[in-house]
Amino acid sequence: MALLLGVAQARANDDVLRRLADPATQVIQTLDYANTRYSRLDQITAANVGALQVAWTFSTGVLRGHEGAPLVVDGVMYVHTPFPNIVYALDLAHDGRILWKYEPQQSRDVAAIMCCDLVNRGLAYAEGMVFLQQADTTIVALDARTGAVRWRVANGDPRQGESNTATVMPVKDKLIVGIAGAEFGARGHLSAYNLKDGTLAWRAYSTGPDAEMRIDPDRTTELGKPVGRDSSLASWEGEQWRMGGGAPWGWFAYDPALNLVYYGSANPGTWNPSQRPGDNKWSNAIFARDADTGMARWVYQMTPHDQWDYDGVNEMILTDQSVDGRARPLLTHFDRNGFAYTLDRATGELLVAEKFDPGVNWARGIDMDKASPTYGRPILDPKYGTEAEGEDVTYSGICPAAIGAKNQQPAAWSPSTGLFYVPTSRLCMDYEPFHVDYAAGQPYVGATLNMYPPPGGDGQTGRFIAWDNLKGRVAWSVPERFSVWSGALATAGGVVFYGTLEGYLKAVDAVTGRELYRFKTPSGIVGNVTTYAYGGRQYIAVLSGIGGWAGIGLAAGLSDPNAGSGAKDAYAALSSYTALGGQLTVFALPEGR
Repeated sequence: MALLLGVAQARANDDVLRRLADPATQVIQTLDYANTRYSRLDQITAANVGALQVAWTFSTGVLRGHEGAPLVVDGVMYVHTPFPNIVYALDLAHDGRILWKYEPQQSRDVAAIMCCDLVNRGLAYAEGMVFLQQADTTIVALDARTGAVRWRVANGDPRQGESNTATVMPVKDKLIVGIAGAEFGARGHLSAYNLKDGTLAWRAYSTGPDAEMRIDPDRTTELGKPVGRDSSLASWEGEQWRMGGGAPWGWFAYDPALNLVYYGSANPGTWNPSQRPGDNKWSNAIFARDADTGMARWVYQMTPHDQWDYDGVNEMILTDQSVDGRARPLLTHFDRNGFAYTLDRATGELLVAEKFDPGVNWARGIDMDKASPTYGRPILDPKYGTEAEGEDVTYSGICPAAIGAKNQQPAAWSPSTGLFYVPTSRLCMDYEPFHVDYAAGQPYVGATLNMYPPPGGDGQTGRFIAWDNLKGRVAWSVPERFSVWSGALATAGGVVFYGTLEGYLKAVDAVTGRELYRFKTPSGIVGNVTTYAYGGRQYIAVLSGIGGWAGIGLAAGLSDPNAGSGAKDAYAALSSYTALGGQLTVFALPEGR
């Protein structure tokens, strides 16, 4: 009986795996468990994409940053909004007729503790249920046919500064969820809930004692070596780990063969590095955890003792590629700190670490000498640290800015070209740390920022690049007026799509980067372009609605130059190109093309 139950549990998510194999359907935000954001649909090609037309549109009724993308299952599209996190089920047979609507009843007080806009990165589908994690951390399982609540559970406590902006990911019989709140001193954790009833299966913290982090000091490794006992506790002063941040508010990936879940942790609390001596493990780190137990297989800290707010939460993209003539399971990660990392995802071995933005100056490089005691650590340029002269001092000219050379907007990978398509940002900053005392539910930031374009440049603050993860170099680059805040989409038709903060949906050639198509949507695009098929036609869909960290000044009507964690003035010109909105735009080729 135990054996049979084990088999049944292991196969509990065959439904999701089957649907992931169908490119016409989208059941998770990243299109597949590997986070490639690659679609095998090929009706829209480099030769005909210029003929795309708007097929239909839908207004969400909400005017804040629209991140994430819709899902498509069995002829129904599921669309989410920013706070208050409304969910719509739309009938694809009737150009988006509303089948049902779910609107959470959550306190507006949570809006006050959400860093960098009221965004939500979307829904997931599994076993006839649509899953949403609300801003107040409540997870709800909605009946996909009716919208009725099957179960709900609170993952955190907004009174302690905990909130949510991330999507969720169903894996086997569990739902993987993160949390936000590092800017409020919240102690980050990744949790797994049982799909059937919402009970907690396991929880793993980013900081603290080994048992609470689900780390085995002898078996969990960093760069091939055991992390050792109390690896986190030894890297914090006193009890600082309790408000240590490290919140996993980004994206998750899963390798069914290895049964490992991959994700990154955010910045340590506070932004003032002088208040938290040590490496502050395991903030700013990549984790590989067993999906069944949550135990960490390996971990790698990219930015020890973060002095710049370089959260490590950006997506982990899983590929199988040949390295030195040998097939290897790889993980590629474009970090906020400006470096692109390629690791062996089975062992955590670091294979490549190079700047994907040549303007990065806080570190000269990553030490790749395996015999070195600092192997895998950044080679810092002390000129751009933020604690050498203590607090209440402005440290200038740091690149990238805290917003990152790339933020959470996901990249894509094409097996046809072997290239990664990466939305990037080009901003530098002045950073002034100051002392801040911790109080539950109150901001625990401890720094003010001023962000601006790199000196001596043309004033453009964005690039959309193609990256070779094995050679560690840019294959081609498309300059953009503003940071590219939309997620990329690569397709079997040889086309790559992305959106711009001005509101353009753009299509470029996957091999050359040559622009093939553009269309101006009603508001700036911070959502992720997606594709699906219905009735024999391939469609492209994207949410537009200016917001997110880059658009927070416009979305929230900010007037203080220091508001929006330094972003307000950095993107002040956006108001000349776009306005608030909340719309889904769906594109297709004319019938017969």
